[in-house]
Amino acid sequence: MNKKKEDKDVEIKFSDINYSIYKIGSWNNSYKINLIGKSNEIPVTKSTVDHVLLSMNEIRKSNFEVDGENINGILALSTQLNSELKETPIKELIAIENDEYKNIVDEINELKLETPEKSVKLDNDQYLIYKLEKEHHITIAKPANKFTENYHVEEIEKLKKSSS
Repeated sequence: MNKKKEDKDVEIKFSDINYSIYKIGSWNNSYKINLIGKSNEIPVTKSTVDHVLLSMNEIRKSNFEVDGENINGILALSTQLNSELKETPIKELIAIENDEYKNIVDEINELKLETPEKSVKLDNDQYLIYKLEKEHHITIAKPANKFTENYHVEEIEKLKKSSS
């Protein structure tokens, strides 16, 4: 990430749709499959909530056949990232994913969000801030500050360890 001197003074409005902003926290429910629920990133803005719900729904629309059953993209990704899930019967995983989906959507819809008119300094250690950029018709979330970049690297390392 190119750190510019002026980044210390840049402020991002909580209403800016070009950024996804999160706080590190915990969800009320425990999640085994849902990738959003397994993350400690809690959306704090309306545009982030919208982006998370849209992304999750788009991934769920993807279908794959496993053991003669159609599964959605969330379940397919989770079984690839978590080898422990492969020991659970696929029909049971489908039921768990459906329950988790309902729970995470409820939790997301009940979040207390930041006031859209307020802003946050880009250079901070309280909010994870991702810059949303279009690449070949796909929205990519790129860490926008050092705090987010460091957190992102740590999370990738945890995923690598858990999938091996």
